Amino acid sequence: MSNFKFTVLAGDYIGPEVMKEALRVLKCACDKFGHTIEYVECDVGGSGIDNQGKALPDSTLTACQNADAILFGSVGGPKWENLPPSEQPERASLLPLRKAFKLFANIRPGLLYKEIADASPLKIERISNGIDIVCIRELTGGIYFGEKKTTTLPDGDIQALDTMCYKKSEIERIAQTAAETAMSRSKKLCSVDKANVLETSVLWRNTVKEFIAKNYPEISLTHMYVDNAAMQLARDPNQFDVLFTENMFGDILSDEMAVICGSLGMLCSASLGDMLNSHGLKFGLYEPAGGTAPDIAGKGIANPCAQILSAAMMMRFSFGQEDLAKSIETAVRKTVCDNIRTGDIAFGNESVSTVKMADEIIKRL
Repeated sequence: MSNFKFTVLAGDYIGPEVMKEALRVLKCACDKFGHTIEYVECDVGGSGIDNQGKALPDSTLTACQNADAILFGSVGGPKWENLPPSEQPERASLLPLRKAFKLFANIRPGLLYKEIADASPLKIERISNGIDIVCIRELTGGIYFGEKKTTTLPDGDIQALDTMCYKKSEIERIAQTAAETAMSRSKKLCSVDKANVLETSVLWRNTVKEFIAKNYPEISLTHMYVDNAAMQLARDPNQFDVLFTENMFGDILSDEMAVICGSLGMLCSASLGDMLNSHGLKFGLYEPAGGTAPDIAGKGIANPCAQILSAAMMMRFSFGQEDLAKSIETAVRKTVCDNIRTGDIAFGNESVSTVKMADEIIKRL
């Protein structure tokens, strides 16, 4: 029997609602496999600002440093949108956490069960068998972490500057994550850049070519400009298996992927680095793809599946529990395919509450 220790950062609005159900499901799965869980719940985002004066309180960061993983909810919302940009929940909590733990690789599965293919805005004939792809996004480099400056020019005009910068070593390490993911699937990898315009993309493409050829010659590697990739995702998402790209492009493409997969309430993600935890596995931050959904907060109707599936990813990557992770993922799929669904994937049919959805997943565990 093992004990798994992690920090819970539920966040704002629907964050605590879906986190509560994810923890129930996770405890049930761990009980089934003879394991225990131990976690500390801390403020983050808007709740951090309200309770402790900043989005990432010192006590929260310390709790994360003492854990083996972070199970993250969603942060932000209209209550805090008038704060200066640097103090808003999203920017002042997630980015510092990624930086503090060097979480440079975001792994986001794009999975749409064929049984709910009509949840996607794409034509059903294009995705009749569902969607199964993975987007790998570099998280700690590029324009989001580059130098930022706003200045007033001599003529009185105002100029803002965001600097995009990548080093070869940063590109190689995300390429390795993408290659390892591709090796566990169909050995098919698409690298996305804008090498016809950007110097950073020229370096990206050349580095990726060299790295994959040298270290993973069995992988089928292709390259695509980001504007074309955005179109191709909408035209035929299953032409991809694993695609990977830099920070800003990955932010946009992974959100597009989430939309074509039907509901943000179904999509999970893992943010990983090289740091190892006490189990000798990767320390990671695990979170749903969607936001805080203030319009439905407190109504008990939010879809908990993305948060539950994020917990499954935590068990896989940070605790090495592949069978346990698969049992959760299978239970979620069985529940949805048995036509038990929250409103976002019910298509006008009868829907269930957040708590009922988790109850039914637990039954199938």
